[in-house]
Amino acid sequence: MTEIHAEGFTTADLYDQRGDELQSVSLQLLDLGGRARFSGPIRTVRCHRDNGLVKQLLNSPGEGAVLVVDGGGSLESALMGDLIASAAVENGWAGVVINGAIRDRAVVATLDLGVKALGSNPRKSAKDGEGEVDAPVEFGGVEFVPGRTLWSDEDGILVEHPAG
Repeated sequence: MTEIHAEGFTTADLYDQRGDELQSVSLQLLDLGGRARFSGPIRTVRCHRDNGLVKQLLNSPGEGAVLVVDGGGSLESALMGDLIASAAVENGWAGVVINGAIRDRAVVATLDLGVKALGSNPRKSAKDGEGEVDAPVEFGGVEFVPGRTLWSDEDGILVEHPAG
C-alpha cells in the first residue's frame, strides 16, 4: 500500500483502509505541539526522569522520524522542554510522543513539531543519559518498534503492527 504522509491523511481514514495492519494507541495523550498531524518512522528512548538520551537524539538529524519516549508514565518531571523541542525542529524531526511530561507548553505549542504527551510539569529531569535507545517500547496497548511507521493526528496515534 502507498504510504500516506504529512497533511494527506487522517488516522480514522487510515484505519478504515488498513484495519488490523495497524495498532491504535488507547492512552489519551494531549496534543501539545504546533503541528497536530505528523507521521514518520519510529525511533525510541526508554528512560525514567532522565532526558539525557532524549536531548542527545533530538539534537541529531531526525530525517522526518518520530521519537517515541517511554518515560513510564511519570509526571514527576519533564522529559522535554522548549530548547530540546526547538532542536528537534532544527534537526528535521516530525514529532515526539512522550509517555510522560513536557514543560514550556506555551512555547512548544508554537513550534512546527508534533508533540503528544501525558501532560506537563515545570520540574527538570536528570541529564545522566540513563536509559535505552532504539529498543521496542510498549504503552497504550501498542508496541513501538524502531523503523515502523507512526501516524498521529487529533484523533490519536496509529502504528504499523510489528507482525505486519
